[in-house]
Amino acid sequence: MLFGAHMSTGGGVWKALQRGAEIQCEIVQIFVKNNMQWFGKPPSPNDLALYANELAAHKLASVFGHTGYLINLGAPASENRDKSVKSLIQEIHFATELGIPFLVMHPGAHLGTGEAAALKQIAAGLDEVFRATKSSPVRIALENTAGQGTCLGHEIKHLAAIFERATKPERLGVCLDTAHFFEAGHDLRTRQGWDAAIGEVDSMIGLEQILAFHLNDSKTDLGSRVTATRVSAREKSGAKLSGIL
Repeated sequence: MLFGAHMSTGGGVWKALQRGAEIQCEIVQIFVKNNMQWFGKPPSPNDLALYANELAAHKLASVFGHTGYLINLGAPASENRDKSVKSLIQEIHFATELGIPFLVMHPGAHLGTGEAAALKQIAAGLDEVFRATKSSPVRIALENTAGQGTCLGHEIKHLAAIFERATKPERLGVCLDTAHFFEAGHDLRTRQGWDAAIGEVDSMIGLEQILAFHLNDSKTDLGSRVTATRVSAREKSGAKLSGIL
């Protein structure tokens, strides 16, 4: 297991690697564009060169990404659903240029249409995205969620259903967030609770699909279904500690 944190790309994507090195990260997670905008500018040749230099200088084991928060493949047909697909395609292109192996993504929210309809939409959206990026090796690591509002992913069976429906499951993986597990009702304070949570992942998806962990404490109670992460004092950039196998 390697440890690191989410780092800001403010001032340039290569700056995230410098910031990670300052707190002795072995790995770093970044946003490949502004996480609260649909679209961004691709990294320039100069950006890519500086990024490559920093990556080599600090000898980080890996850098992976997290998708923007506007993306919702679970939404019904709408302008925002179309933007979500196009935004994810762009992020995969950016990740490909940076040599990033995978992007962590929240599965999405059904917005009132129900779980079954949303899971179908998510799988269909991923199929469209993977067709448009068929030459890219970048994978999508589906993250478990607290289940706030109409968000899917608080049950591992939601992630498993996406794997089963997707035509390119080899382009998928999983990122497990400890705070989200707790908020969804898994008591990770006990060995029994951890074994139950990870056992669901093993039986429904397979441990080999776990690409990363987000190691967070929660500000809300067990089963609150409310996302409220307590971050470490080391995370001065607003980072979340992460691990990659």
